[in-house]
Amino acid sequence: MTPKLFPAICCAIICFLQSYGLEAQEKKPYNILFFAIDDLRPELGVYGNNIIHTPNLDAIGKNGTVFENHYVQVPTCGASRSSILTGMLPSTREHLSNSAIANMMADAPEGEKPESFVHHLKRNGYYTVGIGKISHSVDGLVYGYEASPEGAKSEMPYSWDEMLFNPGKWGTGWNAFFGYADGSNRQGKKKQVKPYEAADVTDEGYPDGLSTQLAIEKLKELAGKEEPFFMGLGLFKPHLPFTSPKKYWDLYKREDIPLSTAPNLPENVSMSSLQASGEFNQYALGEEKAGLDHQLSDEYARKLKHAYYAAVSYSDALVGKVMDELEALGLADNTIVVVWGDHGWHLGDHRVWGKHTIFETAVRSPLIIKVPGYKPQRISSEMPVSSIDLYPTLMELTNIPTNFSLDGQSLVPLLQNGSDQNREALAFSYFRNGISMRTEKYRIMKYFREEKPTIELYDHINDPMETKNIANEQPEIVEQLLVQLEKGDTGLYNKNNN
Repeated sequence: MTPKLFPAICCAIICFLQSYGLEAQEKKPYNILFFAIDDLRPELGVYGNNIIHTPNLDAIGKNGTVFENHYVQVPTCGASRSSILTGMLPSTREHLSNSAIANMMADAPEGEKPESFVHHLKRNGYYTVGIGKISHSVDGLVYGYEASPEGAKSEMPYSWDEMLFNPGKWGTGWNAFFGYADGSNRQGKKKQVKPYEAADVTDEGYPDGLSTQLAIEKLKELAGKEEPFFMGLGLFKPHLPFTSPKKYWDLYKREDIPLSTAPNLPENVSMSSLQASGEFNQYALGEEKAGLDHQLSDEYARKLKHAYYAAVSYSDALVGKVMDELEALGLADNTIVVVWGDHGWHLGDHRVWGKHTIFETAVRSPLIIKVPGYKPQRISSEMPVSSIDLYPTLMELTNIPTNFSLDGQSLVPLLQNGSDQNREALAFSYFRNGISMRTEKYRIMKYFREEKPTIELYDHINDPMETKNIANEQPEIVEQLLVQLEKGDTGLYNKNNN
């Protein structure tokens, strides 16, 4: 080899190695940070609410993709989480219960099909960490509200490398979930408690602050791992009781908080389509009881909404702390961030205080996905999407194949292009003996019950709060939509389907 050729060959080798290194770096799998926020309506600044203070969630939305019309499959915590984790529509009545995950997974042997998308990520090289309420159980263990967690089995036994929770002064996960700042809880107080609290404490004075501390410390550990990670942080608030540090209440002037624009019963419906706010009324020291036969006073309704907004702002601040740490650790440029609310909540809408209906208010929740390198955008209300779509989306983004069936459809075309010619504008939800289907213009409900009417139709162009059932006025539209509704009929309400 001549002396003149040697430098040129060395330079070529160095360039090749540098190029290979960059290519390998570019192909490093994404990390995933998943925020599951309990009972979160799309009451965020990025969703058009100009009163609420949610700067951190808004920032994720402004730099990611906001799905304006995202729908959960079941408007109750455990069942909704079952659907998003499995990517499947409910097909038995068991799938509508809060114990759906425990009943399906806790005692089942590990099978060829993974128990959840977390399990599938773990099988494919991800280090998986859950903190707080990801499945239904707030600490990942199966035990009763007033029982001891000692010796309790895992709710999702094959999904987690680590499942973490700090119950703090509350002692157990469920005590913390229903906890107050002094360390008491709803169970211990025999429900003689208020549905709200504004204690003058730090963020760590309530359980979600402790979960956030765990998340920040765990991120520091995960940053040093070679394998990619999935970390889920499940925040309790704004779930009842609406508790948060006083500083978040102080963000608001109560008189500025609007009341529901649909406080009356919807026209032409059976009361069986609604619910009597039983969960809310368990908080026995509340100033007023809710019911379908009356509205709460404006003063108390505004106070409750103030409490809800404060609880949302508290969760927002905690999300911000985790996002700041993600950035400080240099992880943000290679981490997918998902924000998901497990269902909506009637804040006096239709005289209901709670979830557990298949109206828009109960089944619509936030979904925000931020993928490094993807341009920010909004997926408009013309394209409803579903919680079950997250499973195939994450698998496509991480290049992990699925050789088994899922009911969800990947959102990647929407994330990349803002449109998807192969997607139908349909989203299905289930509860109270009914199937509810949302299109770009309508919501239709079909109930399997004796009480009439069993068909409800709402025009979302002219009646976005679903105040009048117009099924009798639009029989042709009903007929067309019922054909589409059959696509979501999983046999859930068959007489023999228990």
